[in-house]
Amino acid sequence: MKIEKSWYEKLKNEIEQPYIKELKGFLEKEKGEGKIIYPPDPLIFNALLQTPYDKVKAVVVGQDPYHGPGQAHGLSFSVPRGVTPPPSLKNIFKELQADVGIPTPSHGCLISWAEQGVLLLNAILTVRAGEPKSHWGKGWERFTDALIDALVKRSDPIVFLLWGKSAQEKCHKVLGTHHAVFQAAHPSPYSAENFFGCRHFSKTNAFLQKNGKDPIDWTVR
Repeated sequence: MKIEKSWYEKLKNEIEQPYIKELKGFLEKEKGEGKIIYPPDPLIFNALLQTPYDKVKAVVVGQDPYHGPGQAHGLSFSVPRGVTPPPSLKNIFKELQADVGIPTPSHGCLISWAEQGVLLLNAILTVRAGEPKSHWGKGWERFTDALIDALVKRSDPIVFLLWGKSAQEKCHKVLGTHHAVFQAAHPSPYSAENFFGCRHFSKTNAFLQKNGKDPIDWTVR
C-alpha cells in the first residue's frame, strides 16, 4: 500500500504507529482466509493519489467503500465508468442539477472532481465484499482522523462537505475553525429528502472564489 508523496510527508509519523502494522496484518489475514476486499490494493489510497495535500480545496467525507463487485475504486461516492451509479450518487446528481444546472452525467466516476481538488475521502478505506462496515474498528478511523487533522492545520481555508451524521461526527473538530463547513443529510434514499436543496455545490464555489481560489467545475467528465 503506497501513499502519495505529499500525504506521506504529512502523515509519516502516523504511518509509523504500531496500529498501522496491525491494520496491515488484519488485511493480510482477511485475504489469506479467501475474503474479497474492496477496493483492490492499488486503489486503497486512490483519493490521496488523485488529490495531493496541497491541491485540496474541498473534502467530501463518506463512510466506507461500496461493497458490491466493481464499485469501489477508492473515491467516496464515486464508481468506475461502466458501473451503474448507486442510489446515493444518483441523488447527488439530482442535487447537482438542481443547484448548478449540470445535467445528469452518463457515468458515476468523479475523478474529474478529484483532479480539481475535491478530496473524496471515506472514513474507512477498505471493506469485505458484501459486508458493509466489516472493516470498522480496525484502525482506519484513526488514520483518517489524522488525515483530517492535517487538513485542518492548513492556513488557507478549504471546504468540508459533511453529508450525514457519520461524516459530521467525524469532522466535528472542523467546526469553529477558519474552514467552511457545510452540513446536510446523507444523500441515501432514506434521508435524501433532507439532502435535496442543500446547494452545497454553489456554496462551495462561492466560498472558494471569496478566498481567491478557482471554483470547481462540477461537470462529471
